[in-house]
Amino acid sequence: QVRLIESGGGLVQAGGSLSLSCAASDRTLSLLTMGWFRQAPGKEREFVATMSGGRILYADSVKGRFTIPRDNAKNTVALQMNSLKPEDTAVYYCAADEYLSSAPDNPRTYVYWGQGTQVTVSS
Repeated sequence: QVRLIESGGGLVQAGGSLSLSCAASDRTLSLLTMGWFRQAPGKEREFVATMSGGRILYADSVKGRFTIPRDNAKNTVALQMNSLKPEDTAVYYCAADEYLSSAPDNPRTYVYWGQGTQVTVSS
């Protein structure tokens, strides 16, 4: 059973920055698609950003503010979040799959999910 272990959430003021990290417990697999989703209270889980092979995709709501670095180690993915807004407040989930995806913004693409880490942005 592959576990995804997230770290880096917390509380920050609007305009601030946070960095999230996710690492898979199993290094023998090759997780070719790894990304981030988030879920705010009372809302559905939504796509944030993902890397599938060499392709990186961002939700329009975070484009220009959030970045997945290209130099991730095997089976890890980071998310650098800048210029945070109160509406970014949510539980952030790492997600991964062994295959490249043509629809990496679709949560159904992913088999493996982390437990989630809370990000709270105060106004």
